[in-house]
Amino acid sequence: MDRCDVLIVGGGPAGSSCAWALRKAGLDVVVMDKMRFPRDKVCAGWITPAVIEALELDSEDYRQQHVFQPISGFRVGRLGGSMLDTQYDHAVSYGIRRCEFDDYLLRRADARLRLGEPLETLSRTQDGWQVNGTLQTPVIVGAGGHFCPVARFLGADVGQRELAVHAQECEYAIDAAEQSAYQVKSEVPELYFCADLKGYGWCVRKGDFINIGLGREDKHGLARHVADFQQFLVTTGRVPADITPRFKGHAYLLYRHARRTLIDDGVLLIGDAAGLAYTESGEGIRPAIESGLLAATTLLQAEGRYSRDALEPYVQRLTARFGTRGARAWTDLLPAGVKSRLAGDLLAKRWFVQHLLLERWFLHTQERPLHITEGIAPGYSAQR
Repeated sequence: MDRCDVLIVGGGPAGSSCAWALRKAGLDVVVMDKMRFPRDKVCAGWITPAVIEALELDSEDYRQQHVFQPISGFRVGRLGGSMLDTQYDHAVSYGIRRCEFDDYLLRRADARLRLGEPLETLSRTQDGWQVNGTLQTPVIVGAGGHFCPVARFLGADVGQRELAVHAQECEYAIDAAEQSAYQVKSEVPELYFCADLKGYGWCVRKGDFINIGLGREDKHGLARHVADFQQFLVTTGRVPADITPRFKGHAYLLYRHARRTLIDDGVLLIGDAAGLAYTESGEGIRPAIESGLLAATTLLQAEGRYSRDALEPYVQRLTARFGTRGARAWTDLLPAGVKSRLAGDLLAKRWFVQHLLLERWFLHTQERPLHITEGIAPGYSAQR
């Protein structure tokens, strides 16, 4: 029977960030994922300087072999309406390809990897957990995304009563001869909000690649909305008419609406498994990474004692970082018609788009970077 100090189920940014922090402290960590890396993972895909700092990422080293597109502006508006361009004199974010980024972070974590292996059986033992009949561990971190099997074990009603955002998107390489046919600029992603404000579409160009997608809280008619959005991009000359991309679907929970149980004896959830995407933007990479670091801090401070009470500080840290789950915004009280008219007016105002929508809701520039050393007791050593 194989043994480890911590098992992380899911090798995405949440899982790899947690593994990286735990390995820096000397723990024996196993990361299990049903997929083999690098995997095909479509995502609008940009990371802010705060993410780079939190992960101590050597951006110069990373850009040598991977897409790392500086972003210095955004083009924002409502579908069919006027657009506002916001420009900065520096890079406020960086476009990445998730197939590259996730693989890079996972390999850098230096954990033991069990890739191509789904979690099939999970049972409690006197010493913690037995997984797939071959691995014993005192604690499990669920990092397997929206459909994480660990989240299901904790009672998540996946795909039933949860109010999830459903999205479809595609990412593909732009042939050198077709570069001029794309009016979307590499350094300026474009965001198009739906008329009913239940979602938005995006075009993010990253070097020789482009990502196009649309997500909505209301999944009914999503394919039609995506098709209409693609046609809109063609009609307005943003992309050429002869492209036939294959869109792929995925889902995630917004933090304010998520109700999943986050901890129990010897188990906790991070990233999309916990439902941590930013409520206003749906962006999930930064909260996934930060939750992985906060989980690592909690596990290290627990020093081998992983009762529910010992893991409760993780929930407290999430609340301190992201706010109270279930809290309603004042805009939730407005009638749909009033909200739509108000949003239309605000999206035409430069101060609102730049300072609130972009800097506060999408880039979260008001939040300082998270560091894994915060709260970890000096001189901590792994309990074996």
